[in-house]
Amino acid sequence: MKKFTLVYILFFSVISLSCDAQEKPNDIPIKEEVKNYTLEKVVSDIQIPWGMVWLPDGSMLVTEKSGILFHIKNGIKTEVKNVPKVYNRGQGGLLDIALHPDYAKNGWIYITYASEEGDGDGGNTKLIRTKLQDGSLTQIESLYKATPNTTKGQHFGSRIVFDNEGFLFFSIGERGNNKENPQDIKRDCGKIYRLNDDGSIPKDNPFVGQEGAKEAIYTFGNRNPQGMAKHPETGEIWAHEHGPQGGDEINIIKKGANYGWAIVTYGIDYDGTTISTLTQKPGIENPIYYWLPSIAPSGMAFVTSDRYPDWKGHLVVGSLKFQYLELVKLKGNTVIERQKIATDIGRVRNVAQGPDGLIYIAVEGKGIFKIIPN
Repeated sequence: MKKFTLVYILFFSVISLSCDAQEKPNDIPIKEEVKNYTLEKVVSDIQIPWGMVWLPDGSMLVTEKSGILFHIKNGIKTEVKNVPKVYNRGQGGLLDIALHPDYAKNGWIYITYASEEGDGDGGNTKLIRTKLQDGSLTQIESLYKATPNTTKGQHFGSRIVFDNEGFLFFSIGERGNNKENPQDIKRDCGKIYRLNDDGSIPKDNPFVGQEGAKEAIYTFGNRNPQGMAKHPETGEIWAHEHGPQGGDEINIIKKGANYGWAIVTYGIDYDGTTISTLTQKPGIENPIYYWLPSIAPSGMAFVTSDRYPDWKGHLVVGSLKFQYLELVKLKGNTVIERQKIATDIGRVRNVAQGPDGLIYIAVEGKGIFKIIPN
């Protein structure tokens, strides 16, 4: 037992030292927060809040990873009924939620979750659309289910974003299979997908007509994108994803592009070994920014509200590892400054701007907070 304990300690000491030793040359140092705001708790006691969205009446829908969908109105949580069974394992469970751009007319709600549906043990990421009526999900339609199922507990993705043309983008991580999934367009996982709002495949998707290809794929070579947002001016879809140890990235999503995992990476494996000696390669899209060491990014939003004049036009990104919100200031597509917000708030799972113009933060084990400028 003592021998096992010693090996265990040495193993994790190597990982810690490897992570601490990672340095990025000429990086932009992160600034300490300027406390010109207050934090107000909106709702308490949500263990792992993942997705959040606002209905036209100002109330919220919040997914909880274990499989609960909360309807939150005036600080009171109500569990929505008839939520599909989720595969709650590791990073999998009830994941993101988004409204159709024309929700006020058609009532469609889009949800991703880990599902056991299909052949094989375990689960994989699934996309549905549904409607909310009398506190229950109705008219549930299956739009996409990744295959094959696996009992691995990592890298389900998943975020949902609509672009200005009404196309639906959603992400699925490579499910812990970095040697096969991300670089093979005949396989699901390690991809960002694009669909029409009814789940059909757009005719101009990049791999339509290629034999054996998963035609819903829009990009490949992704590791585990857990943040996506539409740029308020260009309409481009931006995404970030977890690296291994180091190499978390911010990317602009381009049709048919290869984002490199695991051919190129700025990170190393969790045991300190090398995944790839390459950080760039012709034909592979470079990130506009990468973090070294990792911050474990989760959730991402562009600030468009006049309520935060110093933050407007920039990105906010949650950090699971360092337990703060990071303000990523931009000049065009270039990161020019970084600053901490809500230091030590806890493991940030998501961030979004509400219809009231305020920024909301979903924090693991605590609930939802809003940032109120002083």
